[in-house]
Amino acid sequence: MKITLNGREESVESGPLTVAALLKLKGVPRPEAVSVELNGTILKHAEHATREVRDGDHVEFLYFMGGGAEPAFETRAVHAGFDQDRETGATSLPVHESAAFAQASAGAMEEVFAGRRYGHVYSRISNPTVEAFELRMNALEGGAGAVATASGMAAIAAAALCLAGPGDRILAARSLFGGTVLLFNDLRRGGVVVDYVDATDPAAVAAALDERTRMIFVETIGNPRLDVPDIGAIGKAAAARGVPLVVDGTLTTPWLFRAQSHGVSVVVHSATKYITGNGTAIGGVLVDLGSFDWTAGRFTLLAEAALRAGPAAFLVSARKRLVQNAGGCLSPFNAFLHNLGLETLALRMDRHCANALALARHLAGHPGVASVNYPGLDGNPFRAIAERQFGGRYGGMLTLRLGSRERAFAFIDRLKLAKCMTNLGDAKTLVLHPASTIFRDCSPEETAAAGVTEDLVRVSVGIEGIADLIGDFNQALAGAP
Repeated sequence: MKITLNGREESVESGPLTVAALLKLKGVPRPEAVSVELNGTILKHAEHATREVRDGDHVEFLYFMGGGAEPAFETRAVHAGFDQDRETGATSLPVHESAAFAQASAGAMEEVFAGRRYGHVYSRISNPTVEAFELRMNALEGGAGAVATASGMAAIAAAALCLAGPGDRILAARSLFGGTVLLFNDLRRGGVVVDYVDATDPAAVAAALDERTRMIFVETIGNPRLDVPDIGAIGKAAAARGVPLVVDGTLTTPWLFRAQSHGVSVVVHSATKYITGNGTAIGGVLVDLGSFDWTAGRFTLLAEAALRAGPAAFLVSARKRLVQNAGGCLSPFNAFLHNLGLETLALRMDRHCANALALARHLAGHPGVASVNYPGLDGNPFRAIAERQFGGRYGGMLTLRLGSRERAFAFIDRLKLAKCMTNLGDAKTLVLHPASTIFRDCSPEETAAAGVTEDLVRVSVGIEGIADLIGDFNQALAGAP
């Protein structure tokens, strides 16, 4: 077989072979002190004995990574998936704005289409720039693989459509983002059963599982209720019943929440939010964490993919059904922007969290605010679980109640630094009146379950100077009748 090893094409007589066998074959001294990058992903040292190198693969022996240990999160956020262009040495990710890609021959094209050879043929299926973003997200989550999508909602739709068909059941947290509730309502019209449960009560989640349940869906922090489920406890209940746990980690990102450590099967993100961090691009991504057996017979929608791809059945199905067939593919330029945002994710998230805590504490003592909700405040019922799950941080979003819809609108209108926008996770502080916007098409019961009231204002706290933010909020509250 032929592989590209350390930037040069080489022929290897036997193959496929494990990474450990390749290190031995090449006479690498002290292989335990070498990290290996396979097709853009830096492998954990424990994987060397099991991961196989196949024809057409790109392999790099990294002698500077410190004994084969997994690089730090911040290092992976900068280097994983793409470090430099092999031909030019450019360290900025190239934007491959090409609808299609040439192959050397009809036979080679057939091999790529059949999945027997690595390559790209059409950007609705895969694209080198998008792939680099997928590889970096997968490296940050420690997963088995990732699929990027056109939006965060597309990522949730991909997970649901791959796992639940007519007659199957999704068990979801009662407090969810309004857009997700509306998506699940659409699935109901197609015959999927969607039931809701209080996800902050793991015992209630466990009791609600039955033989038809094909997916549990929760958010790491409810948007905008800001409730925090014990995801580790839910993960144990899910594993005991053989049900995959799908978690929306948008509000926490991989920096705050390590899904791999909490029994999560699949984590989805809206890359539009904190991952990009500046409100420039719409996108989404789902990561299979490699902890669930997709070949189990109960997943009829994955049966064909399981026969062909085995453990990768979920990823293959998600890419085939939503990205390729339904056209939910990510733009290469958006992938470039998402990837760029990841480089500073850890730094920005710490600032978002610190600013949100400081602003919440200030507003909690303000006479013009009826109440403030933020998981990090003393006395908040979710403070302990948030502190444990998110490494002593509590996210970048808070809500406040101002007594009436009219006062909420007046407050929003008087803000100068903070912008009235539907997005969140931006470098800028953003505010929104959820009842009249993202929950306007939800039923009164759905709206109440999400903690949305007419006087509620959602605040996505940015990375501005905290004194400036406090000043802006003070003057807006002073002028709100």
